[in-house]
Amino acid sequence: GINVWCAAGKGTFGTDELVWRIGITGLAQVVSHRRLILPQLSAPGVSWPEVLRRSGFLVEFGPVRARDLPAYLAERKATPSMRRVEFPLRDRLVLVPVELVHAFPFMVVPALALWFLGAGFIAIELLLAFLAGTVLFPALLPYLPTKDFSTKGLILGILVMIPPVVLWSGDAGTLWPVAAAASFLIFPPMTAYLALNFTGCTPYT
Repeated sequence: GINVWCAAGKGTFGTDELVWRIGITGLAQVVSHRRLILPQLSAPGVSWPEVLRRSGFLVEFGPVRARDLPAYLAERKATPSMRRVEFPLRDRLVLVPVELVHAFPFMVVPALALWFLGAGFIAIELLLAFLAGTVLFPALLPYLPTKDFSTKGLILGILVMIPPVVLWSGDAGTLWPVAAAASFLIFPPMTAYLALNFTGCTPYT
């Protein structure tokens, strides 16, 4: 799946690694055939002619997902649905806990400090910016405009700042324009940065 694609892009699932694994496992002495079935998304990192030359094994790119392997092995043919790369909501949300763990110290600690210093509204805006980048962005990824992740995140960051800025307008008085400008200048870039970190976790790039 997507993790294979990421590994292939980073070189950890590539030609050299594959040839090395074939060698250290003694695969040529274990099996009589000389054919390897690899996930389709490993193709960016694997040069099948090079693998064949260095190991004697012919690479065959199978389906995208492991669940399609039984059907693929039965027919030895990949259907269009087996080749189609999907990234549904469930797959996108699987990554949210990891993003939250990474962002936690930068999100909760400053927010708590701001809260106890009497800047509760700023603390709320900070939490909204982080949650937008770590939770809302993966969920809304296909629906946000533009292709660039940082721009998508910036747009989302601006959108999530609108409700608190509007709600605060009645209490801020003459300082509201300055506070509103600060909110839109400071917090959406945080969301954009977190969104940009999500780039390597998707098949969109």
